Amino acid sequence: MTKITEDIAYIGVNDHQIDLFEGQYTVPNGMAYNSYVILDEKIAVFDTVDGNFKEEWLANLKEALGDRKPDYLIIQHMEPDHSANIMAFLEEYPETVAVGNAKTFKMLGEYFENLDLGERKLVVTDGGTLSLGKHELQFIFAPLVHWIEVMFTYDKTDKVLFSADAFGKFGALDVEEEWACEARRYYFGIVGKFGAQVQAVLKKASALDIQIICSLHGPVLKENLNYYLDLYNTWSSYGVESEGVMIAYTSVYGNTKKAAELLAEQLTEKGCPKVVLCDLVREDAAEAVEDAFRYGKLVLATTTYNGDIFPAMRNFIESLTERNYQNRTVGLIENGSWAPLAAKVMKSMFEKSKNITWLESSVKITAAVKSANLKEMEAMAEELCR
Repeated sequence: MTKITEDIAYIGVNDHQIDLFEGQYTVPNGMAYNSYVILDEKIAVFDTVDGNFKEEWLANLKEALGDRKPDYLIIQHMEPDHSANIMAFLEEYPETVAVGNAKTFKMLGEYFENLDLGERKLVVTDGGTLSLGKHELQFIFAPLVHWIEVMFTYDKTDKVLFSADAFGKFGALDVEEEWACEARRYYFGIVGKFGAQVQAVLKKASALDIQIICSLHGPVLKENLNYYLDLYNTWSSYGVESEGVMIAYTSVYGNTKKAAELLAEQLTEKGCPKVVLCDLVREDAAEAVEDAFRYGKLVLATTTYNGDIFPAMRNFIESLTERNYQNRTVGLIENGSWAPLAAKVMKSMFEKSKNITWLESSVKITAAVKSANLKEMEAMAEELCR
């Protein structure tokens, strides 16, 4: 048990058994499943943890409770890494009242078919409150951040925002690492599609005096909160976080790779503040998506493949567009030995994307890089550095 304030304790767990979070995101430093408890005249527990850690979590809870029993289980998010132990908790503490919104309880029935709460449930509304004694809680609905039933809870007394998955990151809490990198990868991988919904809940949160943020993943945030809030505002409004150019490429025999590397060299020589070169086949897909949203300019380089584009490039572009990629400058490098189609295909994939500025310069390679291509890359580098 770790104290956050005099009355609020952390009772979460670290997971170093996991290799893929949500079945797709690599987590070399594991994951944290956070849970909290407020000890007042009434006791409220915030969310459970992943099903593999039932005993450890219940032991943490019992240590925090001493000889007392919880009055409320506040369910902010029904994703199984946070809800898996609800049944086990309610069996251990059968008099506890489950607190959630209407969508929470509908989903609860889907996950736990035989769960009968009877009168042991409290359905809350957006902006509704619950008194624990000294602590008064206010519920803030956050639909699609990133599931439909999600809600935040604000403790008016200690000025703590329990933010569900928002402000979360990959990585267990017993590993020290920079917050922003893994929080950015987490945000754009998992929440990125729902920028408008994040903006809406940030607007609600702006009216609150927040001194501490307690997410369901990652560390408790206590200092320089404007840093985290500003980043979330930039990410969710699809703004440019860092000036620079990302060059994302796929290459079959190395010729397209050579073109990407030559462009990167030219950009560096011209003083571009940051150049990120990414082999889409070999780099972690979520890292690639993260970088594409971080920087303001993107160059896509790929081959024509089966009358289409190389699969890894198609997957990458689809990962961007399904997350509402917008407000960026994009350039294209295509390669094709007899009928280049890559540029046409790539451009068509952004048809529904907002505010994409296409470079006037493009590079068209037929098989291998030639002297004419070097001039095309020079023009592209000049335009990107303008």
